[in-house]
Amino acid sequence: MSRKFAKRCLTLVAVGTVLMIASPVMAQEDSDGASACGSAVFPGVTAANLGGAIGAGLAVMGGAAGIGRIGGSAVESMARQPEAAGQISTAMIITAAMIEGATLFAVLGGFLAAIK
Repeated sequence: MSRKFAKRCLTLVAVGTVLMIASPVMAQEDSDGASACGSAVFPGVTAANLGGAIGAGLAVMGGAAGIGRIGGSAVESMARQPEAAGQISTAMIITAAMIEGATLFAVLGGFLAAIK
């Protein structure tokens, strides 16, 4: 993994963490007891909704990047060793399924945070 990619991943994790921490603070009630629900530009969209949607989107992007990298590496490996194509293909499908499952749970978590 390159340093540039690692820095981008760390930045995305930091931004996601800040958004998750900030969402309960942004959902506080006003001093007159009315709940602040959205903004003038996007009425009805709260920070919790926005944070959940961003988290779900980041999970999908991460899963897609992982599966794409697995597929590219598998094709390159099969081109170098055609006799091992069956074993490589099996390992690729199992690994992609594991990533898909983890991505699904992350997206559901983001959607549940957005609904809250």
